[in-house]
Amino acid sequence: MSGSPNARASVSDDQDAEQLRALGYSSDFNRSMSLWENFSLGFTYLSPVVGVYTLFGLCLAAGGPPMFWSYLLIGAGQMLVCLIFGEVVSQFPISGGVYPWARRLVGKRWAWMVGWVYAWALCATIAGVAVGAGPYLAIMLGFKPGPESNILIALAIILLSTALNLVGTKLLARVAMFGFLCELVGAILVGGYLLIFERHQPLSVLFNTFNLEVNGSYLPAFLAASLAGLFQYYGFEACGDVAEETPNPGKRIPKAMRMTIYIGGAAAMFACLALILSVPDMAKVLAGEDTDPVATILANAFGPVGSRLVMAVVMVSFISCVLSLQAAASRLLFAYARDEMIVGSSLFKRLSANHVPSFALLVSGLVPAAIVCLGMFMADAVATIVGFAAIGIYVAFQLIVVAALIARAKGWRPNGQFTLGAWGLWVNLAALVYGVCAIVNMVWPRSPDAAWYINYSMILTTLVVMGAGLVYMLLGKPYDKGTAPAGDAWKFSKPKAKATGVAGATLQQP
Repeated sequence: MSGSPNARASVSDDQDAEQLRALGYSSDFNRSMSLWENFSLGFTYLSPVVGVYTLFGLCLAAGGPPMFWSYLLIGAGQMLVCLIFGEVVSQFPISGGVYPWARRLVGKRWAWMVGWVYAWALCATIAGVAVGAGPYLAIMLGFKPGPESNILIALAIILLSTALNLVGTKLLARVAMFGFLCELVGAILVGGYLLIFERHQPLSVLFNTFNLEVNGSYLPAFLAASLAGLFQYYGFEACGDVAEETPNPGKRIPKAMRMTIYIGGAAAMFACLALILSVPDMAKVLAGEDTDPVATILANAFGPVGSRLVMAVVMVSFISCVLSLQAAASRLLFAYARDEMIVGSSLFKRLSANHVPSFALLVSGLVPAAIVCLGMFMADAVATIVGFAAIGIYVAFQLIVVAALIARAKGWRPNGQFTLGAWGLWVNLAALVYGVCAIVNMVWPRSPDAAWYINYSMILTTLVVMGAGLVYMLLGKPYDKGTAPAGDAWKFSKPKAKATGVAGATLQQP
């Protein structure tokens, strides 16, 4: 298309607005987020450094060095889910991610439950990531971490994230991009230095199980260690949460989602590989004598000053991760409110002068802060709530995978700018099998000596959240208050002519 960049951008914005109107919505969001900025949002949500550094010691002790391969296997499984999400968001590029997708694929009640589960899971994740940053800031500043300092640091990070998010989409995109660059460069430089100068283990250690067997089998140990990968690969959905803030979302967002998986996954695997090969005494880690091998490795490799500089990069990763998570949670709450699905909808659907859902952002900060504050009274309760974070996200994701199968059974044929064609059904089925297996692995009880409510804490918290949501939904019927389109994905057919110029915006005529 000829013309100036501004003219081309204006035409693109008009087409995006037309597509959104055809889907039943109008939007006042600022479409200023580029492909790389959208990808950066998903990348910092996935956050390889946060994921790897937080769980490295625990999972290495549980399964030994072969835990490295879990990143590859789980990344492949999550790519299946990502491809299905790409098909859906390409046809329905609506802010809020999983909630509006579920609404169009199945219906209002299904969507309400998906949004309910995912909202609580996001709030728990924000709290968990913020609390997890405490020990790293303590190392950076040179003081001993403790429960109280971790809580105060977490509250400060949530406050900072809320303030940054309130400024607007442009700042969100720039901070996400900065976080991505810091994290990627940091992972490459730190990992490269460790591999070149601080390598203590041979490559063959990646296949050494060190006799970590249960009843003569290594599989249980590997499945326990694979939690590292399971807690890693779910940032890609955040790319779709800001669909109305991204130009040409039907094409760009599926691409950004895939980039999140393979670039984020590669960064995580590289960081994990460097740490494994740099462990000075593997026996101490496996015996539980070295409970924080990351700190040990960095202290040995970089000394007091150098390790603090590395921790500064890690802190950028934690902050940008919280920022991206909060942006995703606020857009979900906004989408919920725009369809009149929640109490206080008139407030939560308002956009500020900076074109962000300010009230939704405030709640997306207050709820995680309240969860963090529980740690002052009930540390075990906080651990249980945060433990729900990953399982809640996986449950919400699988509800979308199932929704896509239901829509396909009714005749839905994805017709956005990204589709899997004839492979769609088979990828959908494979994503369901993977997701169910992943959920079973996460909730499987692994502490026979612990109390039953500790052993089954993930299942209990999931049942409580879903049960409370179901009761609220059946008694209050919030899903019946809005009039936005629902359960109509199967009615869409591929346009035979470019009458509107918008892919996926033409309905089958009766």
